Amino acid sequence: MKPLNIILAVIGGAVAGAAIGLLFAPEKGTDLRSRIADLLREKGVSLKGNKLDELVDEIAEEIKEKV
Repeated sequence: MKPLNIILAVIGGAVAGAAIGLLFAPEKGTDLRSRIADLLREKGVSLKGNKLDELVDEIAEEIKEKV
């Protein structure tokens, strides 16, 4: 395996683990979506309000499906 693939796999696993941890935390869905949106903004994802909300909903639904 190439070193880049290993690094990407580790990063992807860490992100997935963090997302699953957030979903299983005893927190309301609206609060969780707000935290995901804040995290995306901190990471430099700059979308208009409605588009950001759609992205957050997609991320939350995709994670729920995989759990």
